[in-house]
Amino acid sequence: MTEPVYPMARQCPFDPPPEVTRLRDQPQVSRVPIWNGMRPWLFTRFDDARVVLGDPRFSADKRRPGYPVSSAVALAEATVEPTLLIMDNPEHDAVRRLVLSEFTVRRAESWRTRIAAIVDGCVDRMVDGRGHGDLVADLALPVALSFVCELLGVPAADRERFRRLTHDMNVLSGTTETAGAARQELQDYLESLVAEREREPGDDFVGRMIVTHVRTGAMDRRTLAAMALLLLTAGHDTTANMISLGLLTLLRNPAHFAALRTDDPGRLADTVEELLRYLTIVQRGIRRMAVEDVDVNGHPVRAGDGVIAAINAANRDPARFAAGERFDPTARPHGHLAFGYGPHQCLGQSLARVELQETYRVVARRLPGLRVGVPLERLRFKSDMAVYGLHELPVTW
Repeated sequence: MTEPVYPMARQCPFDPPPEVTRLRDQPQVSRVPIWNGMRPWLFTRFDDARVVLGDPRFSADKRRPGYPVSSAVALAEATVEPTLLIMDNPEHDAVRRLVLSEFTVRRAESWRTRIAAIVDGCVDRMVDGRGHGDLVADLALPVALSFVCELLGVPAADRERFRRLTHDMNVLSGTTETAGAARQELQDYLESLVAEREREPGDDFVGRMIVTHVRTGAMDRRTLAAMALLLLTAGHDTTANMISLGLLTLLRNPAHFAALRTDDPGRLADTVEELLRYLTIVQRGIRRMAVEDVDVNGHPVRAGDGVIAAINAANRDPARFAAGERFDPTARPHGHLAFGYGPHQCLGQSLARVELQETYRVVARRLPGLRVGVPLERLRFKSDMAVYGLHELPVTW
């Protein structure tokens, strides 16, 4: 019998593949084959995944020979200027410290009113004279792209270009050459933007980084462009997928959708955390490579071994989360791994939380009669992309 290649196929669009859940419930840790024939260790339990993501003896550098990259297109990340995602210390912490002040909870909260206005504008255009729409094209993508472009100081006219290039970087059926060309085009564009903004910095991320770090010599232009590229791609693609997939989940749970129309910020925050835990759109695991021997809760990993933290399974570990396989915002699901863990935990997680909270809140209040326009089996889910989500979500109201 042929051993299934990780990640295995889903049977339910909201759940991890059943083989991964089965492996989590077994006492031993297993190796699994991946697309290129390598057999990294697969860690599926919450406590094990935290060790893999938090221990500095596991490298995130995809440029290392033998690293268990998730696909051919993922190799492109190592062909252009490296981002924080593939840096190890001390380089990683040195760059991350320079930008941390831009991603505090306080700064994220300062965006709340503006984000709500962006969502309102998208809903206005969506409902103008119509009773149907597509929550991906009409809401999720425009909200995510508009916000991240304002954050960075990128012209609105270039948003469609960014959407297209990000798609080319993440579609799994693509080639390393196509993904690399898309990444290089974005890097070149952002380097040009940095050079242009040096002459007249604005009050946005790129402008502030130029004033505080580029002009002082603490950060070079290519590093700033690579940071902007990371924020642009991760900041709109992941958020857009969470918006649409989260709304689909809420529409299938109407009592929880209706609860967002209250003025309870705690209920709103708990719902977002539970959607992040339950859906975990990083569907191909977080990959690492051991650079020293490491003991992962009694399981020995040798230097040079590849490992995968299957956070979609870990986020449903019944030993850590009372709801387990169920969607239950009342279970207070905080402490999940949807944003990773350890030194590479998502830099923009506070911004993402505010963006998701405001999007779900505005939609629940303005479109109380929102409903999915086609049967579930007709929806196209992004099993063919690096980040899980929906290709489109037809709705009526």
